[in-house]
Amino acid sequence: METREFSAIIDLAISKEEEAYDFYMELVKMVDDRAAKDALQVVAGEEKKHREFLVNYRDKGYGDTGLRMTSVVDYKIAEHLEAPEPKTGMESKDVFLIAAHREKSSNEFYLGLASIHPAGPTRDMLLTMAQEELKHKEKMEYYYANAAFPQTSGG
Repeated sequence: METREFSAIIDLAISKEEEAYDFYMELVKMVDDRAAKDALQVVAGEEKKHREFLVNYRDKGYGDTGLRMTSVVDYKIAEHLEAPEPKTGMESKDVFLIAAHREKSSNEFYLGLASIHPAGPTRDMLLTMAQEELKHKEKMEYYYANAAFPQTSGG
């Protein structure tokens, strides 16, 4: 792959991570629940780390180091529930559902990019980023389930 083409792909991915960070910081402003704000800020911080990883990958290369793939539980909540429109004062469960949809889209973005590349370091890196976004989706769906269906004292 040409260096220019590789750089353009990484620049696009960096842009997506910046958009994701901004998206989460905007959602923080729309929810009142402190726990939801904290969770969104954590995920925003992870998006910032993804950006840093991609910048370093583009500028210095990483080889086999950097982000590591781990197994992920895909609850498939975003696949079965529509995301509400973001608005100020929305419930935590709605914020987490919106975020899960965002992460699903990010996962699909990286999988799509990976599918058009031959086997090799660039494809591996894109698949790793797809897995990272799926981890975020897992986290947001977990938070959604806990907010939408809270435990009662009876279990």
